[in-house]
Amino acid sequence: MNVDSFLTHHGLTENPFEAEEARHDPVYARMIDSSTNHPDFGKILGQHEPPSTAIVFGEKGSGKTAIRLMISRRVAAHNESNPDRQMLLVVYDDLNPSLDRVVQWRRSRTGSDASVDQLLSGYRLEDHQDAILSLAVTQLVDLILTHKQESNGQEKLRPPAMDQRLKSMPRRLRCDLAVLAALYDQPGSGPIVPRWRKLCNRLRVGRLGPVAALSYAATAATVMTLGLLVGHWLSKAIGDSWPWFMPVTGVTLSASLVLWGLWLNRQGAAWLLSRRLQREMPAVQRRIKAMMSMLLRFRRGDLERQSWPLPSADQQNRRYELTGHLVEVLNAVGFSGLTVVIDRVDEPTLISGKADRMRSLVWPMLDNKFLQQDRVGLKMLLPIELRYMLYRESSDFFQGARLDKQNLIDRLSWSGATLYDMCSSRLRACSDRHETQPISLTDLFETDVTREMLIDALDQMQQPRDAFKFLYNVIQEHCRMSPQDQLRFKIAQLTVDTVRRAQSQRVQELQRGLAPA
Repeated sequence: MNVDSFLTHHGLTENPFEAEEARHDPVYARMIDSSTNHPDFGKILGQHEPPSTAIVFGEKGSGKTAIRLMISRRVAAHNESNPDRQMLLVVYDDLNPSLDRVVQWRRSRTGSDASVDQLLSGYRLEDHQDAILSLAVTQLVDLILTHKQESNGQEKLRPPAMDQRLKSMPRRLRCDLAVLAALYDQPGSGPIVPRWRKLCNRLRVGRLGPVAALSYAATAATVMTLGLLVGHWLSKAIGDSWPWFMPVTGVTLSASLVLWGLWLNRQGAAWLLSRRLQREMPAVQRRIKAMMSMLLRFRRGDLERQSWPLPSADQQNRRYELTGHLVEVLNAVGFSGLTVVIDRVDEPTLISGKADRMRSLVWPMLDNKFLQQDRVGLKMLLPIELRYMLYRESSDFFQGARLDKQNLIDRLSWSGATLYDMCSSRLRACSDRHETQPISLTDLFETDVTREMLIDALDQMQQPRDAFKFLYNVIQEHCRMSPQDQLRFKIAQLTVDTVRRAQSQRVQELQRGLAPA
């Protein structure tokens, strides 16, 4: 029997159990607002004001990506209801760009013979902080310059009266935002310097830097000196004399030398600072020339009060101070805080799902000071392999991480009843039946297949992805065993038991690492 015939008979417009990845699941996208959530979702999401941190460990297919999408949806709903107190959402789930840059930079310093494991062992918390700040600052600059910004398939709202808020901001905050953009803004396309200058025009800072003024003045003094020399030479040629020539020329020449000296001093200081910043921030793509072009437009006083992320005894504190500057700027333009979702740490090319490499990447972030920043909530959705490694750590590690304060979800587990409700919701989302007669999961089966039997079978699957695979294979097996001239639209108990045994064994082998999926 054709699967489409089976689905059409039950009033289903598509197979509810076909998708295996929440990001590419059209059924979940339609029903996300009414979908059955994990019982711990409320703890993971927490309050929007102030945002809270949560650490979640889950198996592959346990719904971590679906939780990330649901968090995005809830934050978007909160922003619609509170346009003046929005939450900026940063999704830190594509670690490939920053990870590749950091590893390449470390390889250039340690030599090409270093292995990936050795290079990752030195991955710092500062690298993660730079990557997160880069994502957040880029989103904020996009909102300021383009009035809208899209992320994860949905357009982010712009706080009302944002232009007026920017104009009324103190110069200190406007300079902080310009410095943050110079350090961390990474537009998707186009050069950074013209975009940064456009931002500065909006902020009314850095329009004509002191270094540019010095160069203009030095050039004017030099031209004046050359003009005097030429005029003096012509006057001597015609027999005239300028008694005031020597003192005036001396003044202009001295002014020219002083001004050019000041200009060279500022240029050298900007080059040195740009070079040190580039070396200290490998996770962010910056060229020295572009960095110099931006830094030279600031006043010296504006630069001296900044917290530069440079090597020092308190270099981590510098990133915390920069994050504090960002949160303060966000609050001034209509955002009450920052929510960061960290997901897919097992998927970068250099990680390749290896637990030791994931540990090197994630462990620096398990720091209580980083996880408990004011008005910053981090949602860490981590693979279950890291949970097993976590419990082998020392007491000193737990004292530093203070996981008792981080809303820890030890294991993202699902009961058979919850999975049954979720599968029933997916059926209804794909059904064309009238709402007064909603389809139930038991409607697909013979009368001897009870609701309790299905709940027990789904309980053995343990995860949403495996539950969907089980029901998908049940439908496929039923249609394969039903001839076209003897159509049967109810699935027999024998089919359910046969597929359950096969899928249960597959799940066990997957958990032991003996099966790919």
